[in-house]
Amino acid sequence: MSLLVVGLSHRSAPVSVLERASLAVEARTKLLQDTLAAEPATEAAVLATCNRIELYADVDKFHAGVAELSTLLAQHSGVGLDELTPYLYVHYEDRAVHHLFSVACGLDSMVVGEGQILGQIKDALALGQELHTAGRLLNDLFQQALRVGKRAHSETGIDRAGQSLVTFGLEQLADGDEVTAWAAGKRALVIGAGSMSSLAAATLARAGVDEIVVANRTRARADRLVEILGQAGVPTARAVAMADVADELTRADVVVSCTGATGLVLTAEAVAGALGVDFETATQAPEAPAAAPGELDQHAAWVENGSATAAAQDRAVRRVPVRPAATGPARLHLLDLAMPRDIDGAAHRVDGVRLVDIESLAEASADAPMAADVDQVRTIVADEVAAFGAAQRAAHITPTVVALRTMAADVVAGEIARLDGRLPDLDEKQRAEITQTVRRVVDKLLHAPTVRVKQLASEPGGAGYADALRELFDLDPQTVAAVSRADLNDPNRGRS
Repeated sequence: MSLLVVGLSHRSAPVSVLERASLAVEARTKLLQDTLAAEPATEAAVLATCNRIELYADVDKFHAGVAELSTLLAQHSGVGLDELTPYLYVHYEDRAVHHLFSVACGLDSMVVGEGQILGQIKDALALGQELHTAGRLLNDLFQQALRVGKRAHSETGIDRAGQSLVTFGLEQLADGDEVTAWAAGKRALVIGAGSMSSLAAATLARAGVDEIVVANRTRARADRLVEILGQAGVPTARAVAMADVADELTRADVVVSCTGATGLVLTAEAVAGALGVDFETATQAPEAPAAAPGELDQHAAWVENGSATAAAQDRAVRRVPVRPAATGPARLHLLDLAMPRDIDGAAHRVDGVRLVDIESLAEASADAPMAADVDQVRTIVADEVAAFGAAQRAAHITPTVVALRTMAADVVAGEIARLDGRLPDLDEKQRAEITQTVRRVVDKLLHAPTVRVKQLASEPGGAGYADALRELFDLDPQTVAAVSRADLNDPNRGRS
């Protein structure tokens, strides 16, 4: 096994980089095809979510694989390699398995313990299978990751440690209030009709909003989501075209947006217009209140030396307000779950607007308490990684053992045929008894060494036993390869 993963996530890269590096479905397809065409990779899968992009591959050379996968990520994400490289992480073999299993359990999520990642891993596997870029290793890996994630959620209380990104975002909008109390009587506008938007609509419905309006580029998908909401008992749910979003924004109390758009869906000017104010006028700053000691100096230093990212400068502006805070409660609550962002970050400067996006969720979740069950999940992950590694190493030697037994059976058949020529007067009963005796002798001679070699091969450092077995018994490498291909093409193999 030479599993390699190269990627970036909310833990390694700022949101400003993540949203530029996001991959549409078409880009993921091309990335997988190009990865498989690259010399070091024989299998490939890509896991792309709102806060991570990871490329998995089975490679025959580590350094060449890292270089090639990094270059491909840069090419297909549109972010230059020099800019992307500082934010990339690399995991190899068992560490790569450990990483994916941790991701599947929600340990590496922005909101620890959330379960949506399992669906995203399933989608990544399905795409790899559809494009035939996921072979034996990645099929086994991703299917086992799904099982490990389900085990973690069923055997521990990790669900109590975390929640969906939607729920966490709504809690941030509620600003300390119970979500159900906060949502009661509100009108909600959901922009997008994909899995995250559907989850947002369902969550808002359970929270008790009075009305849900769904806007989507493809009207049929919006209609379908509204139909599902109606079946779930939502009293008022309707679909509108994207062209109607501006009108609906004037009636909405809360907006959740998660589309695949590459540009902004809601500009700050549109948000201000929905509240009946001019953005430029509304955000002209009066004299700023005094900043806390050191804050202005820190912000000035960032700007002077040019080291601040746009996101860092924006956070600094929030810490050092340029206008008095709104005196009353927010009239419009915006939750942006898209990557890249759907809603202009400048909308938070409009009086009466509360905006929560992926970046602010990352900041809030960094301080979220961890449940005691997380340690139990980490133990599960460690055990499953060890078991997966042992199974893969054992599977590596299985074709060689099968080829050895096949060769032994051929030798027995040849010797029995030779015996027939030398003793033609043997009756069928005598011949069958001699044949069975020879087979038992061969089986007994091979049993102990083949069982033991499988045990040894499953241990760390046991990869060389298959080579030793082939050398000792002079096995034809093409025969072993044929057994491997037959096993890989078995339609029942790897089904969970």
